[in-house]
Amino acid sequence: MAPQFQLPFERPIFELEDQLSKLESQANPSTALLDSIRNMRVEIARLKREIFDRIDAWDTVKVARHPERPQTKDYIELLCEEFVELHGDRAFGDDRALLTGFAQLGDQKVLLVGQQKGRTLKERNECFYGCAHPEGYRKALLKMEMAAKYNLPIVCLIDTPGAYPGIGAEERGQAYTIALNLREMSQLRTPIISVVIGEGGSGGALGIGIGDVVAMLQFAYYSVISPEGCAGILWKHVKFADKAARALKFTSGELLKQTVIDEIIPEPLGGAHRDHRAMAATLKAFLLKHLKALSSLPKDELLERRYQKFRKLGVYTETAAVQPAPQSVPA
Repeated sequence: MAPQFQLPFERPIFELEDQLSKLESQANPSTALLDSIRNMRVEIARLKREIFDRIDAWDTVKVARHPERPQTKDYIELLCEEFVELHGDRAFGDDRALLTGFAQLGDQKVLLVGQQKGRTLKERNECFYGCAHPEGYRKALLKMEMAAKYNLPIVCLIDTPGAYPGIGAEERGQAYTIALNLREMSQLRTPIISVVIGEGGSGGALGIGIGDVVAMLQFAYYSVISPEGCAGILWKHVKFADKAARALKFTSGELLKQTVIDEIIPEPLGGAHRDHRAMAATLKAFLLKHLKALSSLPKDELLERRYQKFRKLGVYTETAAVQPAPQSVPA
């Protein structure tokens, strides 16, 4: 699919694609024209690769937020042979920012949990732009506990700028609910795979981010804070968001180096927003591979590996301070 929304650094690609479209629309093309079309396709592929290989952290944020990037509902339609949505937290309501349900991936039955931002303005308002309330995290945990009871693996798709920051969410225990999810997910006796498919912002992402395998799509980001929030705190103005993005080192490549994530899932040439089906096929192959590997592990070993995985995060090296050489005192 050809996206309608253009990021600034994508314009040269769109210009060439417009030229290609005009050439392909000509009737009875000559041999020379067919050669030109082939050459232009090669050039477009080369240009996409060149541009996306050198985008910086701030451009990665723009790709992760692309309006046409596939969201959880898109992946449900493209990945799952069957999906039965489960609603409610048995306490307050049904948070539309967090979707949960039983799904069939190939021959594998799973519980799927994912954050949904919405496409239209109406959907975004219903989903709070992907920012879940405490009832959303309670709903997710209730369904995950049920999945563990019936020995079903769990797949979490993360795509949120952060948990909802409103007064109502705080009054209903936002921080406590996320912390509870972290504790309980670390002890669930079933395989868990968490994948950042777009934005992975703050505690909103962590609330469903504990897993035996944690991965990111190539042009997603995963961060303790949004670049705008970081810029507001450190530089006192949102205009420094690009500087904050570079400082946070939250791209997939940086986080793989730091072992915060286990794997990078490559996106189609030009980003996931250009080919939803190809991205879904790649994600499905990734999930099935790891689900098969994790399902063969004894439960005690699975939990111990999960525990050790998160205990090792934040490794640093200590060195003794170098003492200055004593100064000789003249006689």
